[in-house]
Amino acid sequence: MTSPGFDDRRLSFGAAAADYAAHRPTYPLEAVRWVFEAATRPVREVADVGAGTGAFTALLAGLGLGVTAFEPDAGMLTQLSADHPQARTVLAHAEHLPIDDGSVDAVTAAQAWHWFDKAAAAAEFVRVVRPGGVIGLLWNVRDDRVPWMDALSDLIEGEDAMRATRSDALAEIAAVHPGVERADFPHRVAMTPEAVVGLVSTFSYVRLRTDADDVYAAVRTLLATHGDTAGRDVVEVPYVCAAYRVART
Repeated sequence: MTSPGFDDRRLSFGAAAADYAAHRPTYPLEAVRWVFEAATRPVREVADVGAGTGAFTALLAGLGLGVTAFEPDAGMLTQLSADHPQARTVLAHAEHLPIDDGSVDAVTAAQAWHWFDKAAAAAEFVRVVRPGGVIGLLWNVRDDRVPWMDALSDLIEGEDAMRATRSDALAEIAAVHPGVERADFPHRVAMTPEAVVGLVSTFSYVRLRTDADDVYAAVRTLLATHGDTAGRDVVEVPYVCAAYRVART
């Protein structure tokens, strides 16, 4: 089995955009509200960076915010526009946002910060956020404290399964965004067993493996035989949303 490299993974999502949109979870509103509570100015205009297929963009728009989605993968942006035709979209990298200094009240990056050049993206985020605004970074992380999810993570061997809950995650972000705070928000998403397989297929470290089909078959077997999931038409997929916020002074 050949493991895909970082650059192969980073540029691979457009080919799986439809599956990504169908199976990736949304984010708890409590996490969004917690991020924006750090702002000392009203949050009205938001740049959602690394927006992917728009799960977080749509959540922000649903709160009545003016949001622009910035995404470097044209395939992902096409899917976002198809699913959310009212969204404002811009093909752009996090490190080079084509907007003026101090032009938004908040920048968010959901499930995306780890793909950026962190120092360059951090400087860009600070540049475009108005004083009194906020920067928010969020990850939905599989909750491996739940036995069947722990077994799933063992199967798919994803080195970033718990990226945002590692003890060094806060320090890594603080190195480029001093003053960062973190809070965790557990939540669950109801999915059919086959949708769970579809979710696994959106993980680049699985989808690009030469034995990906074997992995999907093993996931189906796990769901059909594990005591927590066997015989169920719908399973509760457990997550922890790890949210980070940095107030812009």
